[in-house]
Amino acid sequence: MTALPRGETPGSPAADDDAVVAPPSADVPAPSAGDGTETAGGAPGPTGAGDPEPAPGTGGPAEATDGGTDDAADGEPAGAADGATDDGADDSDGPDDSAVGTTDDEPAEPSEAAKDTADGAGDGAGTDAAPAQLSEAEAELAAQRELRERIEKRKAEKAGPIAAGGKLSGKAADLLAAVRAVESGEQSATAFFDSPAPAAPRRTAPEPAPARPRAPEPARAPQGASPEAVAATAAVLAEGGAPAALAGPAAEVLGAQAADALRVDPWQLLAVPGVRPEQADGFARALLGAECGPDDERRTSALVGWLLERAALRGHTALDASEVRAALAERSVTDPDAAVQHAVAEGVVLVFQDDGQDGQDHAGQEAGAPAESGEEPGADAERAGQEPVQVLLGLDRYALAEESLADGLARLVNACEKDADWTEAASAASSPSAAELIRAVAAHGLVAHTGGEAARAEPAALITAARTLGLRALGATHSADGRRRLAAATGEPETAVTLAGLLSGEQGPGRDEEGAVAVDLLVVLDAPQLDVETAAILVESLADGTRLVLSGDPGVLGSAGAGRVFADVLAARACPQIVSRTPDPGPIGELVSGIGIGELNQVEAPGKEVVIVPVRDAGEAVHRTVQLVADSVPRAIGVPSSDTQVITVGHGGSAGTRALNAALKQRLNPGPGRFGGFDPGDRVVHVPAPGRAEPGVVASADAEGLHLDCAGTEVVVAQERVESSVRHGWALSAHQAAGMRWPAVVVVLPGDAAQGLSRSWVYTAFSRGERHLSVVHGVDQALPRAVAQPLAQDRTTRLRTLLETPAR
Repeated sequence: MTALPRGETPGSPAADDDAVVAPPSADVPAPSAGDGTETAGGAPGPTGAGDPEPAPGTGGPAEATDGGTDDAADGEPAGAADGATDDGADDSDGPDDSAVGTTDDEPAEPSEAAKDTADGAGDGAGTDAAPAQLSEAEAELAAQRELRERIEKRKAEKAGPIAAGGKLSGKAADLLAAVRAVESGEQSATAFFDSPAPAAPRRTAPEPAPARPRAPEPARAPQGASPEAVAATAAVLAEGGAPAALAGPAAEVLGAQAADALRVDPWQLLAVPGVRPEQADGFARALLGAECGPDDERRTSALVGWLLERAALRGHTALDASEVRAALAERSVTDPDAAVQHAVAEGVVLVFQDDGQDGQDHAGQEAGAPAESGEEPGADAERAGQEPVQVLLGLDRYALAEESLADGLARLVNACEKDADWTEAASAASSPSAAELIRAVAAHGLVAHTGGEAARAEPAALITAARTLGLRALGATHSADGRRRLAAATGEPETAVTLAGLLSGEQGPGRDEEGAVAVDLLVVLDAPQLDVETAAILVESLADGTRLVLSGDPGVLGSAGAGRVFADVLAARACPQIVSRTPDPGPIGELVSGIGIGELNQVEAPGKEVVIVPVRDAGEAVHRTVQLVADSVPRAIGVPSSDTQVITVGHGGSAGTRALNAALKQRLNPGPGRFGGFDPGDRVVHVPAPGRAEPGVVASADAEGLHLDCAGTEVVVAQERVESSVRHGWALSAHQAAGMRWPAVVVVLPGDAAQGLSRSWVYTAFSRGERHLSVVHGVDQALPRAVAQPLAQDRTTRLRTLLETPAR
């Protein structure tokens, strides 16, 4: 490969951004050497130093750390402490210092099993005389009788109907409520959408609708709590020495009775994003005094929920019970087993086992209550020589989403019309892989399709073929850029929508008279970006008989939200899998294909399609990146700076997105940042919701807010939302870049990013460029080592088990 010529780089690198701010007090929550030369080849460069850890999620008012690497829930608000470094060895489950999670507005009610336990002590006792002392045998019999009653009640509860999606939250819950309101006849379908009611579904492909000018879309701010609730919450927080800045978030999370809830249970403050256990402990001590201790059941229950919420930020929908107990022990809980059992009894978490017998082990013993004191659930199986049963703990919102998704996918598989004749469409397909995909969809209600960027032509051919047969076929993508590319491939703009636009009703054909999405075939591209809650509400929105195709590249990074839907569907072999035989073309395609199988190969790049730029430190990495974007790539490749995207490992650090964006703004669009640090012409990324990153350009600013041009759509971000949802976008993380492509990409690998690299990260970052890829390389042999690492399941989920377990 030929390296780009080294040119003079004006300006100086941005200041380091990797200083770690000291954590707040444990008692009070706080608010938030010589020039290198360019070479061509596989993996040259100096050895990197440093050890930043990935930090998923967004920070909050209680944290202000920086310097981390890329995170699983990328798409954080700009003002958050994303990429935070770990601040204590007592945190056993990862470097994430944030806790962003959705909780119920009211404290959890005790479970029926807990009520039974409380009531059982008085069963059979007289009111006038003290109960007789029970012998050891009688006590054992009484305990067994009580246990059997609890198990029978649990079985009876499980035998009853379950409202699928009942614990979903946010937009998913609103959409589900709308669907059910339509189904029950309480409201008409048009009451939930801005557009008029769609025409009755037709079996012929609809005519293209005339383009309609759309008004600027204001970015919707979350509904805040009432001023009275915030004031009452602030008063309680002040009593405990907590900052008033937490009053608003606490009232939003805990509801109108937040003040009373915090006074009764101060550890509920942990439900507020960004608050850490030591800060909640300090708040509790200030309110309760000597009454509180490390084994207070209110504290241990809150800690269990907090640990599961943190795990969800890293993509887990459940955690092994042993991991939770170990983390509790590191938080000074003296009896982690009892703490977990109490959390289960109180309904804070649910218990599952990997053999499909949720809440019950092989001996019929309730999973939350070991058969003998100190024994693990499933210990009897281990004594019998069987493999020990893995006990998982999960939050109800993710458990119900996975169960609803598994049921919905099974429904689509069983309800499909399997005698459709697509023979002629398959024979007319443009490639053998496309023909194979069409034949599979003709005979099955659910199909998985895998392949790289070039393979996206096959779902496009499927959509076109289905529409020629008179079916209502539609493709949904992760990003607006993906929507544009799909529309170009099909030649029909109305066939492509974003998944968020489809679920919100802003895009697509709307709903039929039964409240289902009015399609006969839905192809979801970028399927690895599907989190479990979004997938659940999507599948619930599809009518019986609808065909669903999940298509994507299994080598890219997973979703920002919890779950690994596409990977679990593939692993469970729940449906036919069509593997594309269409390779990505050119030197970039050859390089990325090798990375996909664990090989970092040198490739011939006569047109400078791939260039390696070695650097020695983070400062030089910033300097060379600015030079490439502003000068070398436009001059040597012909791609303007506006079409060149920088991708780096994390937001913090001396060569993270913040430092790179500051340096690139200084060179490409200098200005005073009159509106929240932004000027007209700035490249930005808008984060309307966690996990969604929408690149755009600042158009103007006025009293209404910041006006952005996002792929041709004007978006107005209110002033109070700018700091939390908009950041500069010349440089993105790989998670933010997933599902999008640019003509030229510069991937920055400073030495301190070595620990944040993985094969999936490298595969995702390197495959974002269409015509050119420059790699600013300072990690030496860490890059080939990361690529050679075997792919492992990095998320604990239950969907695969649910898909593999036959319905009973």
